Amino acid sequence: MHDDAELDTPPPPSGRWLDAENAWTYLLPMAVYLGLSSFEPAAPSPGQPAEPGVFGLTYDHYPAIYTVKLAITAGVLWLCRASWGQWPLLKNGKLNVSPTAIGVGVVGVVLWIACCELRVETKLVEAVGGPESPAMGVLGLLGLGAERPAFNPLERIDNPATRYGFLAVRFLGLAILVPIFEELMLRGWLMRTMVSPNLWRVPFGRVTAASVVVGTAFPMLYHPEKLASLVWFSLVTWLMVRTKNYWDCVAAHSITNLLLGLYVLWAGAWHLW
Repeated sequence: MHDDAELDTPPPPSGRWLDAENAWTYLLPMAVYLGLSSFEPAAPSPGQPAEPGVFGLTYDHYPAIYTVKLAITAGVLWLCRASWGQWPLLKNGKLNVSPTAIGVGVVGVVLWIACCELRVETKLVEAVGGPESPAMGVLGLLGLGAERPAFNPLERIDNPATRYGFLAVRFLGLAILVPIFEELMLRGWLMRTMVSPNLWRVPFGRVTAASVVVGTAFPMLYHPEKLASLVWFSLVTWLMVRTKNYWDCVAAHSITNLLLGLYVLWAGAWHLW
């Protein structure tokens, strides 16, 4: 355990901006992913044609946009490998993931789906007078009422090879890449920086009350499912404190996302995707 004096000691300058001591290596992959997401056209209203968005891109271009976004993000994540590479994925020749992480991932997807089925955000919008009310303008700052792309490749892609190829890419992003760079940004950088600006000296899993609050609340800003985000990220924060293992958090995130994707396919719940 590091004492406070050690935490306040700045790192020696290395001159290499992609070192694990540099915040960019934690932030850049997710920043690129979110930035490229702005090019994704919104889903058309029922019965309405798809309106072109940026550069004339329409909703039917979503698979191509997502694939390019994922490829670019994967390249940036590899360039920033000094950050996530500091925590070994293998330990004594075995995968460095605990059974607790697997259990959290399974419980997490059940809680996520249950929270969404309660439709809390919809009821809240109705309670404040609907989407046009003044109160909704304030709530909109939190992204309340936002929707996911909800792209259904089974209906919108005719070619079977393209359809299932996109599903494979979607699951790759959902279950592999997103968990790595989101946990890297959130728990690898944000929560540790809340403990000390010299994050390289903060052991993974060390928290303060402020870091727990921020680490749980911040993901709610960019997830449409507010209650589900609050419950799920609280659960994984508990896992982080318990096991102090970055790859446990990634594994739990990956399992939840994988099972959520399978649920979406099984139930046709494209609004969750």
